[in-house]
Amino acid sequence: MRPPTIRDVAERAGVSKSLVSLVLRGSGPVRPEKREAVLRAVRELGYRPNAAARSLSEQRTRTIGVLLDDLRNPWFVELLDGLNSLLHAAGLHMLLADARLGRRMGHDLAEPFLDLGVDGLVVVGTVPDAGGLGALARRMPVVVAGAREAQPPGVDVVAGDDERGARLATEHLLGLGHRRIAHLAGHGAVGALRRRGFETAMRAHGAEPLVEPGDLTEEGGYRGTVRLLSRPDRPTALFAVNDMAAVGALSAAGELGLRVPGELSVTGYDNTSISRLRHLWLTTVDTAPHEVGRRAARCLLDRFERPGAEGRVRLATPTLEIRGTTGPPGDALPG
Repeated sequence: MRPPTIRDVAERAGVSKSLVSLVLRGSGPVRPEKREAVLRAVRELGYRPNAAARSLSEQRTRTIGVLLDDLRNPWFVELLDGLNSLLHAAGLHMLLADARLGRRMGHDLAEPFLDLGVDGLVVVGTVPDAGGLGALARRMPVVVAGAREAQPPGVDVVAGDDERGARLATEHLLGLGHRRIAHLAGHGAVGALRRRGFETAMRAHGAEPLVEPGDLTEEGGYRGTVRLLSRPDRPTALFAVNDMAAVGALSAAGELGLRVPGELSVTGYDNTSISRLRHLWLTTVDTAPHEVGRRAARCLLDRFERPGAEGRVRLATPTLEIRGTTGPPGDALPG
């Protein structure tokens, strides 16, 4: 049997094909009884619009390319959930590509999206080719989410306020009475902003900041913590650049026989699902990744209406989630 067509729907509903199109697009004034007749015919016939034909008529594919910097990072997963929720509500579909794999294979990161004719692009995380993004932004709307590197004109940036969030975490530790606080740092613009927030808060309280370079991974957090805890003046608290590094810090503390938070306090950053696991229950900075994703989708939708608008930076306000991995220094907690 052939699949039902728009003509079949129109005949079943007793209306014209153009009115069926109006109902399916959700546009134009249609009387309620006519709309209900069309929708009933669609259900009864099992009609599905021809996406390829609609793309040709609208000059749009109703697809959005999403270039993801790191599929392993759980923070990005929550961002994608927020992004997709708003795009889906707008009748748009995501096409996902792994930027890290593309770089390793030497591929042009944007070429598949150009070949597929996507209507816009969302770059999630740090992708190094800012010049390439500028060229893309002249052809389609481009939004960067979760990164803070300088972007070319016409590209919107949606992220968390990293410097402010780092101050929140550091001031929490200082408020508990810690003075020997170390920062497991990260790379890139986000890492630099979080380091700056840490150092600013430490110096404002007359404390000397101690920074251990890292790489945003669990293994990097583990190795950095082992080095820090091997010092004769080992820190009593650690502020990790993200939750993954904080998990590595907790593993190192456990292997070295230090109780958390009795002998070592640890804070993370990002409030990922990992931090909320009951056996970790990590104190961390909540950067609202779901909301960042929704804001990125809203920016993209706005760009469809204002294609030549100036690029803007929008920052979500962070909050601190105090859980079970922080306490006063000097083993002051019972136990």
